[in-house]
Amino acid sequence: MTFTKTSQKFGQWADSRANTVFGLGFASEQQLTKFAEKFQEIKDAAKLARDKSQEKAETLSNHSQESGRETPSSNQASSINGTDDEKISHVSPEADTLKTENERLKSEVEQSNTNAKKWETELQTLRDNNARLVDALQESSANVESWKKQLSACKEEGDALRQKIAELEAQVNEANQEKQKNSQLTIRVQELEAELHEKEQELENLRKQAEIIPQLMGECETITAKLQAAETKNKELEGRIEGLQTDIDDGLQKQGNVKGELKKFMDILDGKIDELHEFRQGLSKLGADN
Repeated sequence: MTFTKTSQKFGQWADSRANTVFGLGFASEQQLTKFAEKFQEIKDAAKLARDKSQEKAETLSNHSQESGRETPSSNQASSINGTDDEKISHVSPEADTLKTENERLKSEVEQSNTNAKKWETELQTLRDNNARLVDALQESSANVESWKKQLSACKEEGDALRQKIAELEAQVNEANQEKQKNSQLTIRVQELEAELHEKEQELENLRKQAEIIPQLMGECETITAKLQAAETKNKELEGRIEGLQTDIDDGLQKQGNVKGELKKFMDILDGKIDELHEFRQGLSKLGADN
């Protein structure tokens, strides 16, 4: 399997044995790159482990073959050299492995013998079935010609049916295309009707606005006239304000003069009042003396 980056955030790999394509999406391109590197790393590690396993299996096979050739002499030597306990003590790890391998091979041989018996039984069954099939073939050979005729008739009928099916499929495809076109046209008509309704609404609004325009123009002219009159009146009021301001300034000046004269008059009046008071006191004294 080979991991392939199909885009900046998506990658996929194919399993040819399962005839399946797998894909993954990632949040960023960095995550996609990291996943691709880890994918390749694990793939290389698996390949290395598989190669080592094959080498180990070949080595064990070679050792088993060599030990199979050397086992008799080694057993003979061990039996000559000592007792059973001594032989067990002198057994090497390779001998244990070879012994295990020999036991496994014995079990496989026994299993193969069992399978051979089963295969013999199955072979006999197949022979019986073959004999029955030969008889059936001999019986059916007489009907081959009629079967051929029936087969040719069926083929012709099948060809006619296939042609009819092809024609019907073409008609169905045309009907589907027409149906699809009709659905598209229906959607387009609905869109156009919606646009037409909007245009009619806009036209109605424009008509209403057009009816209001003369009234608005009359009001605008009236407002313009009023504005001009207001401007004229404003100018007149400004002139009056200037005159009133002048009168106010004159009035203030006259009021200042009047205040000065009034103060002088009050001073004189106060003097006269004091004189009158003294005169009254003199009259009072004079009355008391009399």
